[in-house]
Amino acid sequence: MARTPQRTTRQRTAVGELLRRTSEFRTAAQIHDDLRHAGEDIGLTTVYRTLQLMVEAEQLDAIRTDDGETAYRRCSTGHHHHLVCRGCGRTVEVEGPAIETWTDQVAAEHGFTEVEHQLEIFGLCGDCARPQSSLRSDADPA
Repeated sequence: MARTPQRTTRQRTAVGELLRRTSEFRTAAQIHDDLRHAGEDIGLTTVYRTLQLMVEAEQLDAIRTDDGETAYRRCSTGHHHHLVCRGCGRTVEVEGPAIETWTDQVAAEHGFTEVEHQLEIFGLCGDCARPQSSLRSDADPA
């Protein structure tokens, strides 16, 4: 269903500019807090509506975090997947040709067509994993 173009408002521009300046996924509450701290007079409902419009316009990717919240990020336009650090939020876009092949194969085996998918892999990046592994080795007597 085609959407009617939305008018550009100061608040929508502020949300878009904030997301242009960050490379990590941010929740609506985090975006709202960042904008309020920057002096922007914007309501949380406006942030949610703006994010939804941007997702529908394919300007943002939205993922579900480990705790069930939706987080948003500007991404490249081609199909891709994400590696997301649970510690710091660092996100890396990755291509997965093997995943694409597997998806097509499984869909065909079950008679599905026009298949779409979204994949996020959550873990700890090297920077976040390093302190934890050194803490573990300090706690384990050798």
